[in-house]
Amino acid sequence: MKVAVVGATGMVGQVMLKVLEERNLPITELIPVASERSVGNKIQFKDKEFTIVSMDDAIAVKPEIAVFSAGGNTSLEYAPKFAEVGTVVIDNSSAWRMDPTKKLVVPEINANVLTKEDKIIANPNCSTIQLVMVLHPLNIKYDIKRVVVSTYQSVTGTGKAAVDQLNAEIAGESPEKVYPYQIFKNALPHCDVFADDDYTKEEIKLMKEPKKILGDDTFNLTATAVRVPVQGGHSESVNIEFENEFELEEVRKILAETPSVVLQDNVKNNEYPMPLYSEGKDEVFVGRIRRDLSQPKTLNLWIVADNLRKGAATNAVQIAEYLVEHNLV
Repeated sequence: MKVAVVGATGMVGQVMLKVLEERNLPITELIPVASERSVGNKIQFKDKEFTIVSMDDAIAVKPEIAVFSAGGNTSLEYAPKFAEVGTVVIDNSSAWRMDPTKKLVVPEINANVLTKEDKIIANPNCSTIQLVMVLHPLNIKYDIKRVVVSTYQSVTGTGKAAVDQLNAEIAGESPEKVYPYQIFKNALPHCDVFADDDYTKEEIKLMKEPKKILGDDTFNLTATAVRVPVQGGHSESVNIEFENEFELEEVRKILAETPSVVLQDNVKNNEYPMPLYSEGKDEVFVGRIRRDLSQPKTLNLWIVADNLRKGAATNAVQIAEYLVEHNLV
């Protein structure tokens, strides 16, 4: 089992290596891949040293699986080249997510759509993953009509340069800005770039991807994505209108019994999800569950997850594990 990690030196790539070390994917050979300036450098993995190789050298080795965390343009160029030699590509970028010929997968929800013919598999947007982990069981039970989501997203979603900007601003320095404004003591309603309709690309992903993952285009979804000075994970305020009536205790029971979802919903003891406690964890945390008092059949809740783990690396590794377990590679 040869596994390539493309973008091994990046923020998500580093977490990917950590997750691969922690889990049980039967890797016999790790192939770290990065940009030309990193080729020849060494990385540590499971107490062994591995040399970073170029994209072409990695393709020549014909790995069974390649996990991409190197940006959309890189994925568009090189994922098909890996696929041509028989490698299954699991791609973290937005390049293939809405391609009708590619599967968009959260293993707990729709891994069963995967077949041996799928050579490029899309990993969803980080904010989408934590959202659908909660929407999925509730949609099955109550039939979702409309979702309104507002995100509070960690600077780690932008990358190392954004983390450096925040830390420098905290220290009172004047760093090179990744964002158009300072992020310390601020909240930017600006995640990714603006499209022609004045929504950002991040908001558009949140509005489109859940329907594909859930296999359901009968509900409506709107989003506002905000960057906040946090390093531990993404948070989401979610308002869900259902076609059917619900009871709060049943909602809590459903979510508490959903695999990979942790219910934290005891306001009397100040228990609710926070990025401070989600960092480094693979679960999706949900709480602040309450009725929307302004209209019937509508629920408010709060979702938090580590965007670099379940929102990216862990979900990708889970896809790889499913492929191996079901002999799809």
